[in-house]
Amino acid sequence: MMYKLDENPFGKSWEEWTTKWWQWFLSIPIEDHPAYDKTGQKAGVNQIDPNVWFLAGTTGGRAERTITIPAGKAILFPVINVTTSYSENPSLKTQEEMTSFVNAHMANIAKKEASIDGEDLIISESYRIRSPSFEFSFPPNNIYGANEGLTRGVGDGYWIFLKPLPTGIHNIRTSGACMSGRIKIDTNIKLIVKE
Repeated sequence: MMYKLDENPFGKSWEEWTTKWWQWFLSIPIEDHPAYDKTGQKAGVNQIDPNVWFLAGTTGGRAERTITIPAGKAILFPVINVTTSYSENPSLKTQEEMTSFVNAHMANIAKKEASIDGEDLIISESYRIRSPSFEFSFPPNNIYGANEGLTRGVGDGYWIFLKPLPTGIHNIRTSGACMSGRIKIDTNIKLIVKE
């Protein structure tokens, strides 16, 4: 069901794929953003990769979504993750400082759970993937209220990378929280895989 960590789906490493996910996630304006979508109707925004479909969690809170995707697509999504960039946090001046920032936030994770069709997945430390520093462009009215334009960022998180699922209806559930309780994420996705 899941790709192994030593596999390179479609010729790319997990680090490369999670970087692509971040570039997708950060490039979408807030009004079209799948993370702010409670129903799933915006899940198809900017899904341009021929092989992999990206799913978004939330930036905090609960969402119940129904999403239809084409058959034959692998599916990449975070259980819980964090990112920063020079635009979001101008006090960070180097890649090392950005990495330190995301490390500190990931060390504060108290809960990370996921299930597919009722089967609980084990989210071990092995599935924590930090992206290398990457370039991306914030759009106007982006989800973090950062200055628009080109910047660099770093992302970190716990990830699920599913092989293409059979046609039909599937249920994907993710839940995460930090120790302070400030951030709680809970998504329940009815995923329809359609020929």
